[in-house]
Amino acid sequence: MHADDRLAAEVLRSRGVAVASAVWDDPAVDWSRYAGVVIRSTWDYHHRQDEYEEWLRRCATGGVKLWNPPAAVLANMNKRYLSELAERGVDVVPTEHLEIRHGQTLREMLQRRGWDEAVVKPAVSASAYRTWRTSLLTADRDQPGFEEDTSLHEVLVQPHIEEITTHGEWSLVFFGGRYSHATIKRPAAGDFRVQEELGGSAAAAHPPEHLIHAARHILSISPSPLLYARVDGVERAGRFMLMELEINEPYLFLGMASDAAARFADAIEAVL
Repeated sequence: MHADDRLAAEVLRSRGVAVASAVWDDPAVDWSRYAGVVIRSTWDYHHRQDEYEEWLRRCATGGVKLWNPPAAVLANMNKRYLSELAERGVDVVPTEHLEIRHGQTLREMLQRRGWDEAVVKPAVSASAYRTWRTSLLTADRDQPGFEEDTSLHEVLVQPHIEEITTHGEWSLVFFGGRYSHATIKRPAAGDFRVQEELGGSAAAAHPPEHLIHAARHILSISPSPLLYARVDGVERAGRFMLMELEINEPYLFLGMASDAAARFADAIEAVL
């Protein structure tokens, strides 16, 4: 169990709720025996996608009270869901979704979309795995790496969002559909990735009400009910632009907000 999640576990134990950790791929675990199973640090799922999906399906058919629900997590694993949200009117970072061995060149795709700089990432990924930056200037040099990636998995290409480096990326956390707290994440100097293990940083922050409203609207048209959700995005021209809707295993920054662990514990108790 990650140290951040222990904060909520300690609150639950203080209320008389028994809490135990178990690894998702441990065949000895009988998941149906628990009053509730909360997905937290399954941070290897993108390396073992088929196995993880099969585990989710077994939970769904085996009567496991899994949160977030298996159907919602399965729909959220592949980031093609961003295109589906965009079709429903959500302001989403523009995204080109490419199937395996799609046959396009990186330069042609960037020129067609009118993007001078872009970011390439797997459609199923976590922690900036195989995420890299490209541009029209470097597209020809980057083509072999692009072909290697697209021979292995579906790929997303998105324009580089300058606001991430200038203003930071928001993470708004919700428990049981209710807003709890937020952080601003920033990349290290010279980088574009905000993950802490890559030099990024995060700090508690208070978003303006219109950003909370936008994030709440996104959740209202997303799979539900949800125990927790982290809505990641940037503010551009006064509007919230969605980067990712994290409902599988996001870090929740419980230690960065007063009573956040208690609010998470409240939401867990409510679904037990």
